[in-house]
Amino acid sequence: MDTQRYERGWKKLEEIDGDAGKNVMESLKDIAPDLGRYIIEFPFGDVYSRPGLDLKSREIATVAALAALGNARPQLKVHIHGALNVGCTREEIIEIMIQMAVYAGFPAALNGVFAAKEVFAERDNSHQPN
Repeated sequence: MDTQRYERGWKKLEEIDGDAGKNVMESLKDIAPDLGRYIIEFPFGDVYSRPGLDLKSREIATVAALAALGNARPQLKVHIHGALNVGCTREEIIEIMIQMAVYAGFPAALNGVFAAKEVFAERDNSHQPN
């Protein structure tokens, strides 16, 4: 295992997702620990750590892609939280979903809006910012 890559990825995951990222990794320990390591090393250690985009821009792209997929609700919710954690506003999240109506269809946009609504309620109930 490349420990530098893993450590860089872990720091980036914590910066974006906080406890949510830790919870995902913990849930993989007993069934697919290698998958957890791959997630830490490649997306977060390599891609998210690149200098070409800031974290807000990366999370906007990720939220849009997951919304467009239409079949990744748990991951979409994690990344909506992440987007809010790195500076996106609730209004920007909703605008992303409206944009997805054009390119991924109204069902994907509606699913994304309802996932965002759940995230916003979770944050309101736990008194998190944004």
